[in-house]
Amino acid sequence: MAEPGARSIKVKLNGKVCQVTAGTAVNELLDSSHNYIAVKINGVPRDLITTVSNNDEIECISREDSDGVDILRHSTAHLMAQAVQELYPDTKVTIGPVIEDGFYYDFDRPEPFTNEELPQIEKRMRQIAKRKQPIVRDELKRQEAVRLFEEIQEPYKVEIIADRDDKIFSLYRQGEWLDLCRGPHMPNTGELKHFKLLKVAGAYWKGDENNKMLSRIYGTAFYQQDELDDHLERLKEAEKRDHRRLGRELDLFSTSQEVGAGLILWHPKGAKCRVLIEDYWRQAHFEAGYDLVYSPHLAHIGLWQKSGHTGFYKDYMYPPMAGEGEGYLVKPMNCPFHVHIYKSSLRSYRDLPLRWAELGTVYRYERSGVLHGLMRVRGFTQDDAHLFMTAEQLQAEVVGVINFTLKVLRKFDFKEFDVFLSTRPEKFVGSVENWQLATTELERALKAVGLSYTVDPGEGVFYGPKIDIKIRDSLKRSWQCSTIQVDFNLPERFELEYVDRDGSRRRPIMVHRALLGSMERFFGVLLEHHAGALPFWLAPEQLRILTLTEQQVAYAEGIKEKLRQLSYRVAVDLRNEKLGYKISAAQRQKIPVMVILGAKEQAGEKVSVRLRDGSSHNELDWQDFIQILNRQEKN
Repeated sequence: MAEPGARSIKVKLNGKVCQVTAGTAVNELLDSSHNYIAVKINGVPRDLITTVSNNDEIECISREDSDGVDILRHSTAHLMAQAVQELYPDTKVTIGPVIEDGFYYDFDRPEPFTNEELPQIEKRMRQIAKRKQPIVRDELKRQEAVRLFEEIQEPYKVEIIADRDDKIFSLYRQGEWLDLCRGPHMPNTGELKHFKLLKVAGAYWKGDENNKMLSRIYGTAFYQQDELDDHLERLKEAEKRDHRRLGRELDLFSTSQEVGAGLILWHPKGAKCRVLIEDYWRQAHFEAGYDLVYSPHLAHIGLWQKSGHTGFYKDYMYPPMAGEGEGYLVKPMNCPFHVHIYKSSLRSYRDLPLRWAELGTVYRYERSGVLHGLMRVRGFTQDDAHLFMTAEQLQAEVVGVINFTLKVLRKFDFKEFDVFLSTRPEKFVGSVENWQLATTELERALKAVGLSYTVDPGEGVFYGPKIDIKIRDSLKRSWQCSTIQVDFNLPERFELEYVDRDGSRRRPIMVHRALLGSMERFFGVLLEHHAGALPFWLAPEQLRILTLTEQQVAYAEGIKEKLRQLSYRVAVDLRNEKLGYKISAAQRQKIPVMVILGAKEQAGEKVSVRLRDGSSHNELDWQDFIQILNRQEKN
C-alpha cells in the first residue's frame, strides 16, 4: 500500500495514462467489478498485488483470456501438489507446468501413483480450496533459496535453481506449503473450484531416460463447471478416437520393442491407405508443377557439418556409423540432398523457380518418454519439398504453396485452420534486410489468399521466417502439419547461385515446405479426425460382401470380380455365421459399404446395400448399385 506523502508516478493501465502514488499495488487501481486475476507489467505476467513503478505499462488479464485460464490451471497444479504432499509426506515435488487443455505435476515417490488414488487426492484438493488460503509471492536470493529447499528436503528444486542463472528466485506460499515458481497465481485457493484429475503416467526427470522415472499426474481446470463437463465429454470422445486404439482394432499398424521404439510397422490395410495417400500426393504435385526427386537414407558426416545440422541439430541425430573418413549419418532431413541436386549444374534465372518434392524417410532421435504412437516417432517419411527462386518470385510462390496446401488438406476433409506467421528470433542468420523482405512477402501472400492469421513474434526458425498452417480436427483440436519456411542459411553455407539477366551471380531464395508434415503423423491425425471411418476413396476395404447362406457363395464371388474389374477394393465374408454377426463385424471395421446377398438377390440378380451410416437400399439392379458407389466416391 502506498505510504502517505509518497511521490506521484505515471503508469499506463489498459492503454490509458494514469497518475498514481508510488508504492501503489495494481489491485488498488482496478475496478472490483471486473474479473481481473492478474496483469502483465511491461509484458511480464505478474500478480495483482505487485507494486507499480514509474512508466509501467499494465495490461489486465481476465478470466476470459487464455493467459487467465493458464494462471487458473497453474494454480490448480500447485493445489494438487500441496494435496499430494499432505497425503503422502515422503513425496518430492519437481515441476508442474500448464499444457494445452490442462496441467501436470511430476512427483518422486517411493511407490508410483495409480489412477485409483486420484479421487482421494481430488478430495484433499477440495478441502484445501475451502480453506481459502492466500497464495503469496516471496523472493529470495540464490543462496537463500538453495538453503530453504535443502532444509525442506526438496532436491529437485535445488537442482532447478542450479540450472538457472537468476540472482533472485520467486516462490509461492499457500498456508505452510510452498513451491519455487515464477507465477503469477490466483489470489487464493478458494478460487479453485472446477477441476478434475485425469490420469497417471510415468515420466523421466528432464525427459532423459538416464534419469529417474517420476510419477506424473495430469489434470485440468476451468472457471465454470459446464466448461469442465464439456471438456470431459470431449476427452471421452478423444479416447474413442485414439489412433493407437484404432490402429489395433482396424489392423492398420503396430510397433514392437524388438524392432525398436518409435519405429512403425505398417500392416497391409494401413499400407494400402498410405499408398492411396501417396498416389494422390504425387499426382497433385505433378499437376501443381513440381518435379519429384529421391535421395539416400544416409550421407557422409561432412555434409551434415557443412549444413550445420551437427551443430544445431546434434541432439536429434543418431551417432555416426562406420565409413570413409569420419563415417556416415542417417539423415534427419532431406534438405542438404536437394541443395546438392541444385548445385549439380549452373542455374539461370530462366530455370527458376524450381520446385522439388520428395517423400523422404528420415530418422531422428526422440527420447522414449515423448514417443507417442504415430504422432511422435523416430523414423518417419516426410512429405517434403524445397523451392528455389528469385526474390521477385517469393510472394507468388508462397501464394501457390498456400493454395496448394489448402487444396490437399481439404481433400482429406479438413476444413478449419489456424494460421501463424512467425517472425525473426533473437538468434538468427542472414541480414535484417532479408528477414524483413521475406516476412513482408509471407504476410502479403497470406493477405492475397485471404487467410486470417496471427503473428507469432520471435518464433521463426533461426534460418528464416515461416508460416504454420495448423489443422483443426472434428474435436476442434489443433495439429501442426503444414509449414512454409524461408531459408537464408543453406543457400549461404552451400554457396548456391544462379546467373541473373545481367550475367551476375546471385543467391537464390530457398523455401522449405511440408503439406502433410509426415505420413505417420498425418495418418494418425486423419484416423482421429474420422474416428477410423475413413472416406470411401481412402478406405482400405471399400466394400464387403455378406452372404446369408452357402448357396450365395458363387454369386458373391461373381459380384466381387465385377467390382474388382471396376477397381473397387472389395472382400467377401463367406463365414457360416448369422447375418447380424457379419454386419456387426463389418461395422467394427468401419467398412463404408456392405453388400448383402440372399436368396432373393441371387434369384433376381440384384444386390441389397447397407451403408456405414446405417441406411439401407434393398434389391438394387446393377446400375442403381453403381450410382450409389459413385455418390460414395464424391462424398
